[in-house]
Amino acid sequence: QAHLVESGGGLVQAGGSLRLSCASSRSIFGANFMGWYRQAPGKQRDLVATITSTGATNYADSVKGRFTISRDNAGTTVYLQMNSLKPEDTALYFCHYRGASDSWGQGTQVTVSS
Repeated sequence: QAHLVESGGGLVQAGGSLRLSCASSRSIFGANFMGWYRQAPGKQRDLVATITSTGATNYADSVKGRFTISRDNAGTTVYLQMNSLKPEDTALYFCHYRGASDSWGQGTQVTVSS
């Protein structure tokens, strides 16, 4: 399992930007992929974006063109650059490591005010 620590959440006005970071105890090079999910109050946890060790990315339709997932060269930190934020992006954002087993971080809150 990987130990994941998210950071970078906060309160931002609509149209603003935030950059989330996920520090992992295990490198992405030992994983199938890493990614970001989000969960709004009363709703299910949904995929936001994923990235593989080769850099292949996948995005939810709702964030395409606004969010960018990336990783550092060591593969131990994954980022989520979020631009043009909307109130509907408000959620608890979780980092995910998919390897031999699933690992999740504790989450970082993103709140977008209108």
